[in-house]
Amino acid sequence: MRPILTRAYALAEMLAASCLVIIAALVLLQVMGRIADGTLKLFGFEAVGFLVPSLAEIAGFLLVGASFLALASTLRHAVHIRVSLAISHAPESLRKVMETLVLVIALALIAYFSWYAVLLALDSYQFNEVSFGIIPIPLWIPQAVMALGLIVFAISMLDDLIVQLSGGTPSYVLAEEGKGIEGAD
Repeated sequence: MRPILTRAYALAEMLAASCLVIIAALVLLQVMGRIADGTLKLFGFEAVGFLVPSLAEIAGFLLVGASFLALASTLRHAVHIRVSLAISHAPESLRKVMETLVLVIALALIAYFSWYAVLLALDSYQFNEVSFGIIPIPLWIPQAVMALGLIVFAISMLDDLIVQLSGGTPSYVLAEEGKGIEGAD
């Protein structure tokens, strides 16, 4: 089971990175088009008026995808912002209880958000909702990516909760310990 989960977390991380690369490529394409138009005008030619339609909207959707798809990976690599002041000063036995309680609450919240994100995507699909930009993008697509990211995040949180309950150390704690004091490498 561990290899499957590890691959799922890595796949979500790669998809998140791909979203960022696509944003960069689209923005670069838009900038190059403006440079080409400026160069044409500089030499007395008529500008072509090159643009990437709905760039801001598409980039926004891709950013949402990158943000949500990266949640599980950033948790597992201890990159999330965690306020661990109370936990770090608690005795070991109390620390385990506090960590477990936090994992249970976080899992409940993420499962709740995941459920409603799926319902939102299904609702948008059912009513054929589209974005308002130049290119009408079906809203269920970015919403489904958001829901997928939340589901993978919930699975990673459940994974760490099971590890914690079985007496192991959650992935983010192991990653934090590997970074040393205050997350410094």
